[in-house]
Amino acid sequence: MNNFQQAAQNGEFLVTAEVAPPKGSDPSHMLEFAKLLKGRVHAVNITDGSRAVMRMSPLVAAVLLLREGIEPVYQVACRDRNRIALQADLLGAQALGIKNVLALTGDPVNAGDYPNAKGVFDLESVRLLKLISQLNAGLDGNDKPLPDGATSLFHGGAVDPQITSRSSLKSRFEKKIAAGAQFFQSQLISDFDLLEQFMKEVALPYGKPVLAGIFLLKSAKNAEFINRCVPGVHIPQSTIDRLTASPKPLQTGIEIAAEQVLLAKKMCQGVHLMAVKREDLIPRILDLAEIKI
Repeated sequence: MNNFQQAAQNGEFLVTAEVAPPKGSDPSHMLEFAKLLKGRVHAVNITDGSRAVMRMSPLVAAVLLLREGIEPVYQVACRDRNRIALQADLLGAQALGIKNVLALTGDPVNAGDYPNAKGVFDLESVRLLKLISQLNAGLDGNDKPLPDGATSLFHGGAVDPQITSRSSLKSRFEKKIAAGAQFFQSQLISDFDLLEQFMKEVALPYGKPVLAGIFLLKSAKNAEFINRCVPGVHIPQSTIDRLTASPKPLQTGIEIAAEQVLLAKKMCQGVHLMAVKREDLIPRILDLAEIKI
């Protein structure tokens, strides 16, 4: 059993952070950021073509983290692989000692840097979760026994407590539970009232860890960009005004993120920290929130 899984099942407050694989063959920058998180988070998420931008294989990047003694969460998106390739990679992850998997549908191809590429989407996240559950039970996607051993992957899904349709949110969450999801990481949370409502009305009865997505806002301009470009997220004007008025907006962003970590701690079992290109600041957020693992 891995540390992230053990902590989740023990009911501990979970902390994960996100690091993108390199856009090139040199992983040193990624590893530099990841090493700063060692001992501060339970696991480090390795993204899989986030925003449909080409980067190094998340499976390879996860192995590189594992070599440094950093527990990865291997993100697997359905956009670029069919069910044969997905199973091949998941079996390989097990063999390489990677145990944590986040199952994702994947961002649309036209959002990224290869808009003319062909999306696969043979599966989507719910069916991928079910597939991983089958592999854990010693069966392949055709319900045939795996003669060379089952997996023991700790698999989770994404959730967005802020989507407009509450019935759709509940239905999708319950489908992922039925497919075997063991934990959930949320999208960027900007409305904590909606997070609290989601936890009380949907998630808590199932007893699965939910990690609230906390994003480091670096400036008012950064917050305004998110409001324009990230669907379903609305950074409050009061937050933008606070960043605008600050003589040190980055420090204010760190303070806001720490406050949000403490808010989330009252509502759910963990946080997933995102600080794009400033992962080095995540320990400062955790120190300010007085969070230790």
